[in-house]
Amino acid sequence: MIYKFRNIVFLAVVGLALASCVTARKVNYMQKPDKQIPSYTDTLAFEDYKLRIGDRLYVYVYSVDEKIQKMYNAGGTNASQMRQQMGQGGMYGSYDLYTYLVDEEGNIEFPTIGKLAVQGKTCRDVKYMLEAELSTLLRDLPGYSTISCEVNIVNRSFSVIGAKSGRYNINKEKMTIFEALALAGDLGDFNSRKEVKLIREINGVTTIKTFDVRSEDIVNSEYYYIEPNDIIYIRYIPGYSFGINHVTTVIGVTASTISFGAFIYSIIQTGINHVNKRKNGDYDKKGGDQ
Repeated sequence: MIYKFRNIVFLAVVGLALASCVTARKVNYMQKPDKQIPSYTDTLAFEDYKLRIGDRLYVYVYSVDEKIQKMYNAGGTNASQMRQQMGQGGMYGSYDLYTYLVDEEGNIEFPTIGKLAVQGKTCRDVKYMLEAELSTLLRDLPGYSTISCEVNIVNRSFSVIGAKSGRYNINKEKMTIFEALALAGDLGDFNSRKEVKLIREINGVTTIKTFDVRSEDIVNSEYYYIEPNDIIYIRYIPGYSFGINHVTTVIGVTASTISFGAFIYSIIQTGINHVNKRKNGDYDKKGGDQ
């Protein structure tokens, strides 16, 4: 009887361990698509980011004319000093002095030019627009020379919910989903890799894209590059919180469970034997053996 009980416990524990075990198949990236891992159509076509309402632009005007430098660049402060002061100023103070907000109408307000429509345009487009506008305005000034502009977005970031939640800066022109997850500390063993959600808002319309980050086809898909203000949602799998990561752990848990089960069974069986003996008259009136 006890051996039958041990076998039942053993099979139950092994089945549970295997079902909840975190395997390489569940956590590894760049796997070949198959029945469990989807294949994505080759839709990769990276496009420069198009400016949206609420973006902030850093603009620096280059000229050999010191007057022009002072007029457009906070008293002639050079580009590196502006970036340094902007970093120290935070969201207010010098940060606002050196950047231009894309307002609700999609415009920025630039000195001597006034409103300039930038929504839907790239930083390169705005650079050419500013250079053309400034050249038209300043070409008749004594000592005029060619104007050159530097235009960058300064609030490029993305957010992660789940795993290591937080807001992270996009510190390069093109950032991939893998680089974004690396910044967030990667995904834990108990986070779903097959149902990563990307929440993106474009022109007031929010879209939610769900994809399997384990598929190697991800590198050729629309999900590969992230954009400023993207939100990456990582789903936690509660059932895996009691999962078992290693074969040695499976063996240890199984052995311990069987031993404990056998111990409990022996206590129960001893009690049953005593009750049966008492019923069969194997004990005297004082409770001792005859």
